[in-house]
Amino acid sequence: KLGQGQFGTTYLCTDRATGADYACKSIGKRKLITKEDVEDVRREIQIMHHLAGHRNVVAIKGAYEDQVYVHIVMELCGGGELFDRIIQRGHYSERKAAELTRIVVGVVEACHSLGVIHRDLKPENFLLANKDDDMSLKAIDFGLSVFFKPGQVFTDVVGSPYYVAPEVLRKRYGPEADVWTAGVILYILLSGVPPFWAGRALCFIVNCD
Repeated sequence: KLGQGQFGTTYLCTDRATGADYACKSIGKRKLITKEDVEDVRREIQIMHHLAGHRNVVAIKGAYEDQVYVHIVMELCGGGELFDRIIQRGHYSERKAAELTRIVVGVVEACHSLGVIHRDLKPENFLLANKDDDMSLKAIDFGLSVFFKPGQVFTDVVGSPYYVAPEVLRKRYGPEADVWTAGVILYILLSGVPPFWAGRALCFIVNCD
């Protein structure tokens, strides 16, 4: 078992034909209660294929289903989460933080240029391809991501506490919400702590005004 999310669990799996190891996110169909839940999974798979080929986006190998689960097979990143690396180090130097932020912003630019908003960028959703290279970042978890058109405005509140942009909480936002989150990640890389500690959305909005 590699990780646990709201809808799915990620396991280590092995291709019997080649012996290659992969990560497999298995989503229980019984948790997909509404048509919107089913569409979210389909869109996640579609977006991963849409972003395929970017060096800093985890590669999808395929998607399969049986009577009980939907399985998304991806490249295996053995270096753990960027979040855990920050905890280990405490914080990064300005130079290292700039290098990592360049990668994060590159992912944001790639997503937006292809008409995708990630909507849940955070250190937990960047994996390291290996333990020895802090620069081998791979963006993961496109479960909240959506396609967008220029000028399109979104109103649904999604994202993670401490990282979500204030315009998301105000229910009027577009791709710029990812840019805010990239700035929060930069702050955490430099300081080791999030810029806002308020627990409630109202307090968070007041802090941003």
